Amino acid sequence: MGTVQETQPGATLAEKVEWLIRNLWPTDAEPPRNNVETAGAIARATGEDISSTTVWKLRTGRQENPQLKTLTALATFFGVPIGYFGFPGEVGPIDEDLTLKALRRDVEQGVIRPEVLRALVDLSPEARWVVDEMILGAAAADRLRSSNSGPEGSPGGSLP
Repeated sequence: MGTVQETQPGATLAEKVEWLIRNLWPTDAEPPRNNVETAGAIARATGEDISSTTVWKLRTGRQENPQLKTLTALATFFGVPIGYFGFPGEVGPIDEDLTLKALRRDVEQGVIRPEVLRALVDLSPEARWVVDEMILGAAAADRLRSSNSGPEGSPGGSLP
């Protein structure tokens, strides 16, 4: 599904849901083109009836306090602990684990070349700092571009 995008531990529920859709969409599920397909995939996999409107509300921040059964279905579908949706102070270690899981999957799928990660490990601290800054700058520019296009520019679209 592309490269890993940054989510801060204090991210909103909408940002967390969007991060999951972009980075941890199950490999055995067809990538969604809109919220209807997103809701359908989650419902088929979990047996929980989630509507496309609920997905739209979650992705756009219009539903900040969903039912526990909705969060449980999301956690089950994406293979994340329910704590991922918890309080910012408790989410840090979970975010790190999920980021590594998404990176590992991108390497396995050939989205990120293993030799690039190996080369990063071999760089001097000074060279690694330069690469870090370039990556962070590119990620910030990408987030800005994505936020200007809104949720409809993201996988799954914004249609209920």
